[in-house]
Amino acid sequence: MKNPTSHNDVTSCMKTIKLNNGLKIPQLGLGVWQSGNGQEAIDAIHWALAAGYRHIDTASIYKNEEAVGEAIRTADVPREDIWLTTKIWNDDIRAGRTTEALEEALARLGTDYVDLLLLHWPVDGYMAAWMALEQALAAGKVRAIGLSNFMEEHLTDIIEQGEILPAVNQIEFHPYLVQADAISYCDMHNIAITAWSPLMQGNFLKEPLFAEIGAAYGKTPAQVVLRWCLQNDIIIIPKSTNQGRIKENSEIFDFELSEDHMIAIDELEKGEHFGPDPNDFDF
Repeated sequence: MKNPTSHNDVTSCMKTIKLNNGLKIPQLGLGVWQSGNGQEAIDAIHWALAAGYRHIDTASIYKNEEAVGEAIRTADVPREDIWLTTKIWNDDIRAGRTTEALEEALARLGTDYVDLLLLHWPVDGYMAAWMALEQALAAGKVRAIGLSNFMEEHLTDIIEQGEILPAVNQIEFHPYLVQADAISYCDMHNIAITAWSPLMQGNFLKEPLFAEIGAAYGKTPAQVVLRWCLQNDIIIIPKSTNQGRIKENSEIFDFELSEDHMIAIDELEKGEHFGPDPNDFDF
């Protein structure tokens, strides 16, 4: 599971992964799914930036892009130092209005560009939508383009018919669901992987192994899971609106899991989705 080279950033506690277009994306980001479009999201982002995060992941369907934009504008960190990802929702992909949807997202975010723009799910019309993303990249409205929840058959269409290789594919990834085929295919094409729900939507707490391993390092179960992702060269965007957990999730760069512990976690894989399956969804 080796993606583009990761290295230690001199600023803050972050590591970055070099994408296939040469840009460096912070390997740890804050996901804002289910964060309210107001003070809840603003506070979470400010706490994350204070803890050293430099990557925020939102989407039009999250209905909080206005709060994300406000948080970035009022932060102590310059906009150019923050990696901002958003996504085009399925209805817009189907309707052939990706270009318009991006303009609307930029207006809600109050910015003239985003660092990464993704197609959220592989719904009908995704090939035309990808062409629109390529045009947005050429126009300077985005710095990188990619996909979310695209499996091998969808990725093949994009790679064969598109002009630009996706920089990122964001998929559900955690110890119970490694999606090895999708990861292997992305590795082969130098497409970085971002994990959504790396903490298994809270279900990591039901797995005793993480606490057992954490005890050996003085780390929490969540930190063990996130560290396992990092060591697999996966970008992670754990969601939280709790200040303590946001900080805890950032404290994963000062230890390294042993090979035996990595293998023990690898062996938990059982193909279990906690979110929708890209091969079987109806929205």
